[in-house]
Amino acid sequence: MSSMESIKESMFTDAFRKDPYPAYAALREKEPVFRKLLPDGNYAWFITRYEEAVDALRDPRFIKDFSKLYGGSPEYKSIFTQNMLFADMPEHKRLRQLVSSAFTPKMISAMQGRIQEITDELLDDMQGKDTIDLIDDFAFPLPIIVICEILGIPAEDRDNFRIWSNTMIEGSNGAYAENIGEHMQAFTEYLGRRFAELRANPSDDLISRLIIAEEQGDQLTEQELYGVVSLLIIAGHETTVNLIGNGVLALLEHPRQLEQLREQPGLIKKAIEEILRFNGPVEYSTSRWAGEDLEFGGRKMAKGDLVIVILNSADRDPDKFDDPDVFDITRKKSVHLAFGFGIHTCLGAPLARLEGEIAISGFFSRFPDCRLHADPDELEWRPGMIVRGVKELPVVPGN
Repeated sequence: MSSMESIKESMFTDAFRKDPYPAYAALREKEPVFRKLLPDGNYAWFITRYEEAVDALRDPRFIKDFSKLYGGSPEYKSIFTQNMLFADMPEHKRLRQLVSSAFTPKMISAMQGRIQEITDELLDDMQGKDTIDLIDDFAFPLPIIVICEILGIPAEDRDNFRIWSNTMIEGSNGAYAENIGEHMQAFTEYLGRRFAELRANPSDDLISRLIIAEEQGDQLTEQELYGVVSLLIIAGHETTVNLIGNGVLALLEHPRQLEQLREQPGLIKKAIEEILRFNGPVEYSTSRWAGEDLEFGGRKMAKGDLVIVILNSADRDPDKFDDPDVFDITRKKSVHLAFGFGIHTCLGAPLARLEGEIAISGFFSRFPDCRLHADPDELEWRPGMIVRGVKELPVVPGN
């Protein structure tokens, strides 16, 4: 077996997840576009270099709506795919506009005070503890509280969303997830009950506004309502959980960078961008399919072929970034792909950035002497093919 075949064979293993970047460097050089068998038994094309990644993310020949390959047959759709993430133009524009009002710069700026309050409350709860799990105690609850408040989800229901979201994320592209059918059904039933409650008594939250749009007709179907809300709940916090977790980990592993951030707190915006580039929270793009027979990156692809961009590989491409394997929070502005590219760029990216800035600044300000309470090589990375983040991040706060 050649070295390239050996590298491709190791993908999706626990050992590969610990540090995939040397393998990505080899693939970028030798096989920037390659085909591989997925854990679910299907094949996919993977794209590793920055230039080809950008081209693929904006190429209209790669479609997001899988059902188009089968004449638009509804049997190929589920409530979890009837949203902007799995839509092409013009449906994508219609669905995105319905939720974009909640993520305008003005709306996000207005949330800064509330995000700071939530951050301070969580930091207060960690005060005095000998050890904490940064994921459970901080990185998860902050964004789930924020997105639930935007959507109008009661506080007592938030913990269920972690269970449901983890199951669906870890079940992505064939990774094993226990009780996935049961959890998806519970999630769907919960949303149905919540929609009924808000139809009877609408509030000022985003779900209520979407329901009103649905009832006005020709804007949002019942299935699309499920799809949009499920996307916002899952994507609205998963990215930020791992942005915070990966960011704290990177800074603790690079003490000189952390010291520089402490000395110059104004570097936090640049630090967030470098965290996103260096070890982004979304490792792989969501699925695209070749809408026709085509040639891309010197490879011939057939109509219906699955295509996936390895975002974290593209963001370490030396043709785009100087010293890409160096973590440098003073790095000049870089157009990384952590939030995607083109019309499908993450709608909630500004919110995730703001939460990351407030969370990471607040954490290191409150706990300046904190340190890892684990060997970095022993940390367990989450399975699946979308998010990149550790399951647990044990830290000694050093109160």
